[in-house]
Amino acid sequence: MQGTNTESDEFFERVGDEFTKETGAKLNVEMVQWADAHDRFVTAIAGGTTPDIAETGTTWTAEFAESGALAPLDDYVTEAGLDGKLVEGLVEAGTLDDTLYGMPWYAGVRSVIYRTDIFEAAGIAVPTTWAEFQAAIETLKTSNPDIIPFPVAGDAEQLTYPWVWGAGGEVATKKGDTWTSGLDSAKSQAGIKFYTDLALQHGSSTSGATTWKETDVLDNFAQGKVGMAVMGSWTPATILDKNPELEGKIGSFPIPGQTSGISPSMLGGSHLSMFESSKNKDLAWTFMSMMTTGDFATEWASQSGYFPGETTALDATVANADEITQAFATQMVDGGASLPVTPKFGAVQAKKTTNTMIQSILSGEKTVEQASADAAAEMTDILNKK
Repeated sequence: MQGTNTESDEFFERVGDEFTKETGAKLNVEMVQWADAHDRFVTAIAGGTTPDIAETGTTWTAEFAESGALAPLDDYVTEAGLDGKLVEGLVEAGTLDDTLYGMPWYAGVRSVIYRTDIFEAAGIAVPTTWAEFQAAIETLKTSNPDIIPFPVAGDAEQLTYPWVWGAGGEVATKKGDTWTSGLDSAKSQAGIKFYTDLALQHGSSTSGATTWKETDVLDNFAQGKVGMAVMGSWTPATILDKNPELEGKIGSFPIPGQTSGISPSMLGGSHLSMFESSKNKDLAWTFMSMMTTGDFATEWASQSGYFPGETTALDATVANADEITQAFATQMVDGGASLPVTPKFGAVQAKKTTNTMIQSILSGEKTVEQASADAAAEMTDILNKK
């Protein structure tokens, strides 16, 4: 996917050379936009034009596996001696009906990135509770009236879930064969209200952010317009690439818990998946193994700001992490969470159920209670469709 690693062109040149040296085969890597990828995969699957391998987002793998498009990987993993040596959260997300279809490649998690220079000048301590987080916003408004203290982005579902989980709510749970969304529970509503009230009651955001995606949050932060924001572990390198003047002026901290600890954040990232239609499965596995274990996997994680999908590489990355990365590592280890593992969750995301809920609250169209009830009903319906 484009944008994951700013050094990807040079990286894949070296990977291609090594792959040809090892196998005699030629590697052809095509980069695609995240925003287009899901629909392109669906079209390719329907038309029988799939590649040998593709990067699949962790919430897509089960969907494509259920369609019969992906090849099982368990035998390859076992033969390579990798059983029990892959990051469990990524294994879980890549597994459908006890069969692995997504090889853990890299993991990312969202925490808070902030302007250390602005915080220091205003005497703001790193928040450790929601009350302290809210107080930091109030101080930022006073000390730096020209910046957005904390944008509440309407078109960015992953920025909503930490407040749902942090309040003790759930996105959706399964009992028997039935999924039920928990977005309309009292706890979830409390988390959603806290998050949206930061904008509506405390002036932390801007009306324009109602339509912002995560990329908009990143761009505005890089332009020096934002004091702090929930962003991914992969974004600091991109921020500095866009604005080198912020070098030494940014830091990170885990998303605070409601009264203590950490509010969970989605442990996301990507798998590498092999298509069932591939006529080069052994070659495909050689490439997948090269990318997800060993030096190339560690290097990709280092360049992109993600964490490796192999546990030994992950441990080494965490041990050697710089100060910014360390906060994300803490979030990942102590506050990583998973979205519902079901082939239908991709359809929920395509429908933008959570985003629509947040936007309707921010725009004043619906109350938290109305919006969350509507979102929960829609999510439950989609998750249980046959």
